[in-house]
Parts: sequence; C-alpha cells; structure tokens
Amino acid sequence: MRNVLRLEADLFWLALRYLTALPVPRALPESDDLMVRAVKYHTGVGTLVGLLGALVLWAAMPVPPGMVAVLLSVAATLLVTGAFHEAGLVGAVEALTTGRDRAEIIALMDQRRFGVYGALALGMVLALKVTLIAGFPLGLAAAGLVAGHATGRMACVHVTGTTVHARSEGMQKFVPKVTPDGYRVALTLTMVALIPLTLVAGIGAVLCGFAGAVLLGQAFRVWSINRIGGYTGDCLGGAQQLAELGFYLGLALWL
Repeated sequence: MRNVLRLEADLFWLALRYLTALPVPRALPESDDLMVRAVKYHTGVGTLVGLLGALVLWAAMPVPPGMVAVLLSVAATLLVTGAFHEAGLVGAVEALTTGRDRAEIIALMDQRRFGVYGALALGMVLALKVTLIAGFPLGLAAAGLVAGHATGRMACVHVTGTTVHARSEGMQKFVPKVTPDGYRVALTLTMVALIPLTLVAGIGAVLCGFAGAVLLGQAFRVWSINRIGGYTGDCLGGAQQLAELGFYLGLALWL
C-alpha cells in the first residue's frame, strides 16, 4: 500500500512540475510511461491553479477598484504556471494562421514565433477573461476560476485521448497520451472542481459553463485537425485557453 501511495504521489508531483513553475518536494523518477500516467492529475493541478487565483482575488478585493483584484488574480495564475498554456496558444495561432501547409505549420511551431496573430489572440483571450471575471460577484468569480482552470485542463486531456498527434508517422498512427483509466480520473477530478460552483450558482450555471468550454475547446481542436491533421503541444495550449474562456463565457450567458 505504501508503494502504491508513493507512486500516486510521484505522479501528482510530476504533473505539478510539468504544468507549473512550483517546486516539488523531492527528486522524482522520470520515464515516458510515468509522464503519461501523470496526465490523470492534470485537472487536479488545474484546480490548484484556479484555487490560487481565487485566493488572490479574495485577498485583493478590498483594493479599489475591483478590476485590480481581477488583474492580480490572473497575473498570479500566469506566474505560477509560467504562462505555459498561454505560450502554446500564441505559437499555435501564429503557425496555424500563417503556415501554408502542414510541414510549414509544424516548423513554425518549433520556432516558437511570437507574431501579430498570436499576440492578438493572447491579448483578446486575456482581455475577455479579465472582463468576464470582473463582471461576476466575488463568490461566483472565485468558484468560476476553480472550475474554469480544471475544465481547461480537461480539454487538453480530451484532445490527447481522442486525437491523432500531428507528428505521427503517416498521420495515421494514433498516439494517445492518456490512458482510459487516466481519462476517467481526470474527468472525476474535474467534476469535483465543479462542486463549489454548483453550490454557489446551481447546476444550470455549471452546465452552461461546461457547454461553453466544450464548444470553444472543440472548435480549436477541429481547426488544428483541419490544418495539420491532428494536434501538437502548442495546440493543447490553445485548446486549454479557449476551453477556459468558453467556460467563463457560458457562465456569463447563464447569468
């Protein structure tokens, strides 16, 4: 039992180290197999990032105007993650927009170009997030941050579990990066992250937010498939950002 618990702890710390800039408490074993198995905790890490954003929002709310608290909250999530997914959004949008074919698009992603289209996409996504969160009451905003970050990571898990990797040989080889058991655990953790929002705003708000996340996240996934036949790491960043934004948009439409 101790070995099982230690393995699960290692998998969680691997997920935390991969998705954030936070330190982990000990040296960790590394292998491709362990990294794949750690994906099941990605939504749990997203919940922690959202919780941090919610705590900063609550702590900074007395500072007028209220928009300052929202900006500090979003900044805290960017710092703790090292803007990991935001960088992916920039690279993916720039390459998918300017690349002429699959080979050129993937090459542009490898170059990590920060062009006009990528910058505009990131600016619009961040601006919309801040505007939407600022329009929510404090309790709803805090619960929404937790749910939005968890759901955004679930979008990545879904893409990796259901979509061909664009670097696969012949574009036909299916390259799953999450096991069926890992997918179920990630989805369960996402459902747990939705509980606070359910208590604050009701199941209708949760369903509307989740629907918005699915719509925008899947739209980005379909765009990637149409352009390069699958996804890359940058595309996962784009899917996460769009799904998170979609959650806030759905929540705002419900209200």
